[in-house]
Amino acid sequence: MKKLASLLTLTALFVFTSAQAEEVKEKFNNLTVNANLVMAPDQDFSGNVVLLTHGTTTHNGRETYRNIQKLLAENGISSLAPNLSLNVNDRHGEVDCSLPQTHHHEDAMKEIGFWLNWLKAKGATQVILMGHSRGGNQTAWFSVEHQDPVIQKVVLIAPATWDYASELEDYQKRYNRDPKVILQKAEALVKEGKGDTLMEHTDLLYCKDTKVSASAFVSYYKDEPRMDTPTLLKRAHYPTLVIVGTADDVVSDLAEKMQSVDNELVKFDTVEDADHFFLDFYAEDLVSKSVEFIQE
Repeated sequence: MKKLASLLTLTALFVFTSAQAEEVKEKFNNLTVNANLVMAPDQDFSGNVVLLTHGTTTHNGRETYRNIQKLLAENGISSLAPNLSLNVNDRHGEVDCSLPQTHHHEDAMKEIGFWLNWLKAKGATQVILMGHSRGGNQTAWFSVEHQDPVIQKVVLIAPATWDYASELEDYQKRYNRDPKVILQKAEALVKEGKGDTLMEHTDLLYCKDTKVSASAFVSYYKDEPRMDTPTLLKRAHYPTLVIVGTADDVVSDLAEKMQSVDNELVKFDTVEDADHFFLDFYAEDLVSKSVEFIQE
């Protein structure tokens, strides 16, 4: 009986996914970009629609994002989850470290804007921006620097924190190389107008010993306070909910940093015992809190 129940559950999930999910492909900056659209039953674009941005160099097919979209739909909320292109045509799956890494942290904000306009063209009038991890920071960054009447609220899931000295220290520990030397070289190239120059045998984010454009390295490792989400949220002008798991060791300083955010539009909540990825039943708690906030 247990096996039958499990089979029925998987079958139901497959039917739901097949019936409700659709991959959308469009052209942006001479690239094909794609996104996973999940429409809630009996809903069109005139209802609440979530625009969900994934974390660092990952993709919308990860379990975290599949679960969020599925659970949102079960609560009557449609969603669109793009794959950030990372300057790769029709990108799917995790980052391909064998390719030259020419993308920038700031590129995501342009793509968030593109998909927001796509939703507006479909008739969306009530968009909730949502992002996870680095995508949470990029979503927050977009939200504080753009005002659009269709944006109703912002939900940030374990959004990235940042500190310049700590970032360089972590790089040194991870790759046993001094990032300041690489950064100085990359900044000099950018200043000379040679930001597209590929630096061989360079480490970037989760890619070891790859080719990295000078401008990409500068983007991710320069001294940029806006890469710290709590710093951004001091300027938030949309109702914003920040959620983190109490067992999250990726943004372990987020709760402490949020104490400095004196902005009545910003709320902070936790999911007990959840780690950075909100898997299994933690996703239910996460989405429950998100839906409650969205429907307030």
